[in-house]
Amino acid sequence: MHIFLEQLAKEAEKQNRCLFRIAEMKDGALETLELRPAPACQDCYSIAKVFTMTAIGLLWDRGILDPGERICEILAGDCPPGMDPRWREVTVDMALRHQCGLPAGFLDIDAQDPYSFGGRDFLRYLLETPPVYPPGARSLYGDGAYYLLSRVVSKKAGRPLDDFLWETLFWPLQVREAAWSRCPLGYPMGATGLFIRTEDLAKLGAVYLQGGLYGGKRILSARWIALALARGYELSPAGPGGALGKAGMFGQMLLILPAQNRAVAWQGYDQKGGGALAEWAAGFRDSAAGGNF
Repeated sequence: MHIFLEQLAKEAEKQNRCLFRIAEMKDGALETLELRPAPACQDCYSIAKVFTMTAIGLLWDRGILDPGERICEILAGDCPPGMDPRWREVTVDMALRHQCGLPAGFLDIDAQDPYSFGGRDFLRYLLETPPVYPPGARSLYGDGAYYLLSRVVSKKAGRPLDDFLWETLFWPLQVREAAWSRCPLGYPMGATGLFIRTEDLAKLGAVYLQGGLYGGKRILSARWIALALARGYELSPAGPGGALGKAGMFGQMLLILPAQNRAVAWQGYDQKGGGALAEWAAGFRDSAAGGNF
């Protein structure tokens, strides 16, 4: 076992973090450490957004979608006639940046009762909700934007988001199993509800760490990686050494650590958030720790 995993596990216990598993990709090698017995697949909550953002990149690489496209033009046949006209201004890029104009926390199935969303058609409910600020004017984090993006991917790919990702991402990364919560009309939620193994989160981090490559094979273009990181699509600064990360509810974390050539993920259940542990991981140095046991 690499000493990083052992020391990260010790630090997690020191911080009273209830983690189930930690996985790392380092120099092309994958390792997983189980800390507590738990089902193999766990809800990664908002880390799901990184997968949805990646699907947008896969379509962009294929020349099928551009972030500047207007969402209501893509979904023209599905938009309700009585929607607020300001929705016609919203682009894919605005949704990726949470700049649609939706209220904070909108369409969050983890914190809200989905039976309060006005019926089976979540897209209608969303588009009949007036923007609380002009689209593009500011960012308010929530789940509604990424449900929109799930619908965009489904329309452009001609199949649901998760079916598209099985062909273009999950299979190439050798993801063993994954399941995504869906709306009543059968579309993946996009923002949350993705049940997946910890090691498969680390594999996605490795794709971004390696400029779009995995196992020497091209998954995403280097141009998309550069664009996504420059625009802050879901991956945010997470510590020293250029660390980037995405956290999920109840302590889930995906970290990309360029200074260490490492991608790491953990899943668990607690209310502490991942900030302090992510800072520790970003500050780890293999040379100081003595490498492998």
